[in-house]
Amino acid sequence: MTLQIKKTKLPGVLLITPPTIHEDYRGVYVETWNEGLYAPLLPEGVRFVQDDVSVSSRNVLRGIHGDKETWKLISCLHGRIFVVIVCHISASPQYRQWQGFTLSDHNHYQILVPPGHGVGHLVMREIAVFAYRQSTYYDQDSQFTLDWHGVYYDARSGMIGRIPWPVERPILSERDANA
Repeated sequence: MTLQIKKTKLPGVLLITPPTIHEDYRGVYVETWNEGLYAPLLPEGVRFVQDDVSVSSRNVLRGIHGDKETWKLISCLHGRIFVVIVCHISASPQYRQWQGFTLSDHNHYQILVPPGHGVGHLVMREIAVFAYRQSTYYDQDSQFTLDWHGVYYDARSGMIGRIPWPVERPILSERDANA
């Protein structure tokens, strides 16, 4: 069993295919975490301490949030989502660069996100289940929220502009609508 790991345009952000995906006439079995395989991807001493799940309906856009200390391993357990990762490390050459990914229950991709990066996602099916494993306990006071429709630098194309979310009128929380 090995992880398939692809580096992205944002340093430290990794696209991962889990080690075990078994499909047969009964359905699908996916191993989403194995400490022995994933731990070498994290800095020494970093461990995941909290798992969270959000269930949302089509066109819900959960805005770009993050903090300066938390590692996250994110995945889509059911449905399909468009995920955007934005570097929010002011000292980094990649500051305000973003990259988008499509995660689904068909491709089983996971994204390892280092501290200082914001994560936002848009639900592209009737229902989606978004899961994330975190290296710190949630602390609302340490969170940053970025403008979901702000001007950023696209890490793939090299263009500056708005993130092209594939939705005309997203359903937003008050926090994200006012970011």
